[in-house]
Amino acid sequence: MDLPVMPPVKPMLAKAVPEIPPGMSYEAKWDGFRAIVFRDGPELEIGSRTGRPLTRYFPELVEGLLANLPRRCVVDGEIVIAHDGRLHFEELLERIHPAASRVRMLAQRSPASFVAFDLLALEDMALLPVPMEQRRATLVEVLRGAAEPVFTAPATRDEAVAREWFEHFEGAGLDGVVAKRPDGPYLPDERAMFKVKHERTADCVVAGYREHRSGPVVGSLLLGLYDAAGRLQHVGVSASFPMRRRRELVEELAPLRMPDVAGHPWAAWGEEAAHARDRLPGGPSRWTAGKDLSWVPLRPELVCEVAYDHMEGDRFRHTTRFRRWRPDRDPAGCTYAQLEEPVSYDLAEVLRPGAGGEE
Repeated sequence: MDLPVMPPVKPMLAKAVPEIPPGMSYEAKWDGFRAIVFRDGPELEIGSRTGRPLTRYFPELVEGLLANLPRRCVVDGEIVIAHDGRLHFEELLERIHPAASRVRMLAQRSPASFVAFDLLALEDMALLPVPMEQRRATLVEVLRGAAEPVFTAPATRDEAVAREWFEHFEGAGLDGVVAKRPDGPYLPDERAMFKVKHERTADCVVAGYREHRSGPVVGSLLLGLYDAAGRLQHVGVSASFPMRRRRELVEELAPLRMPDVAGHPWAAWGEEAAHARDRLPGGPSRWTAGKDLSWVPLRPELVCEVAYDHMEGDRFRHTTRFRRWRPDRDPAGCTYAQLEEPVSYDLAEVLRPGAGGEE
């Protein structure tokens, strides 16, 4: 492979802002695996956000990318799995598996797609210093005839359209809007873009905590919600605390500490079969191999309010942000019923020709 931009390349990143900034170029924020694709004739490599290759995990994409991309190019985009009108991030996680046979089986069962949104090189020209608006126009042109599984991300300069996308696209599994400077160059590994994500709040039961890697202070609070059957399900964590606050939390939570998990709603967390039935902390996973998953059980009597962006199935997609204690709330009332559900939106409408107002 001999390209003007060679792997590994870390993608340009976005910093969070509370409002959609004016005067930008806007795209939907995809919930998938960020990937940079390098193609030089028959050679193709898919690089991850960290620069590590993803190629072996998405064999069906290799064929599709070779059929649709220019013969020599470097393209930035997102790998997604979409069916039933929305994105499915958890099915992407299943792909990172050591067994090639399982990867092939999953590729046939739930094939991935690639959504392109930037062009870093074409033929013998590196496009990193070229203004974003020109890179985008060239990308649209070279992918005009592309077919599934390769798509061009919709984009718009209209702030009102971006606000509409922010409100409606979430129902298809997207999680916000990205704003880019039209005259900006491509800056690898720099937060030169802006992202606006959805934020909601929920009242959750604090049923335990894990200690911080630095020592016997609180690393993360383990959060639970009651399902329709009255079972407390582990739905995520809240973990962003200053070190001083982590030490204070140990003392505040001490009266609720249990000597062991006996009698705790998550007492069966160490049993693999129990994880197939309920959401419990410390579940066996290839993602957590070798990590200390021990936790301190607390009597489920304390409620806190947390902010979250969206759900992935029946748990929070990302780490939540602690807002405040809720001593006025009954833990039994912390159920899934309080969670806001985005209105369903068919993903096909996001990727239909002309959806970005450019084509």
